[in-house]
Amino acid sequence: MSSTSAPFGLRPAFHPSGLDRAQALANGITSGYSTQILKGQPVAYSASAGVIVALTTAPASGSAVAWSGAFAGVEWTDTTGRRRVSNYWPASTAFTTGSCIAYFYNDQNIVYEIQADGSMAQTTIGNEYNFTNTTAGSSTTGLSQATLGSATAAGNGVQGQMRVVDIAPYVDNAWGDSYTIVRVVNAQSQFFGSVTAIA
Repeated sequence: MSSTSAPFGLRPAFHPSGLDRAQALANGITSGYSTQILKGQPVAYSASAGVIVALTTAPASGSAVAWSGAFAGVEWTDTTGRRRVSNYWPASTAFTTGSCIAYFYNDQNIVYEIQADGSMAQTTIGNEYNFTNTTAGSSTTGLSQATLGSATAAGNGVQGQMRVVDIAPYVDNAWGDSYTIVRVVNAQSQFFGSVTAIA
């Protein structure tokens, strides 16, 4: 059972078309970007720079910050000329101009798996929730520990960041477990509708 909190961020489960490929965005991160981005962490396009940035803060009550997808890794040439490949972005890394390629999942139809920070019932299917612990994770493994906020259900027409569509079908995971692993889709995509922009 999902009685242990062991979050892994956003993990692509499937796409209705069968293709859940990560986008490779050339020059996708600004050189020297000072915030760590972990694999599985939600990311967003920066409105001012045309690059991706980490989603670092939970939205204020009654609002939801738009996001584009989940970070998958990055490669760059460092200032000594050595090519680097990493599953996470180390904060404040400088690279040779034009050498960075950022990989992230950004199709709004991708179904992700994410662990909730509390118990989820089957009645939560169709409801919308926000991220919690968006910056949690390890720079040793490079893996995110972002979670779905079980107490952040959007109500009265308020937009949430993720919509629950199913439970993750594992033998040790059931509705009502202490830290349920659920399947979600992006309910606040930067590509559709009225959204809160990222600076």
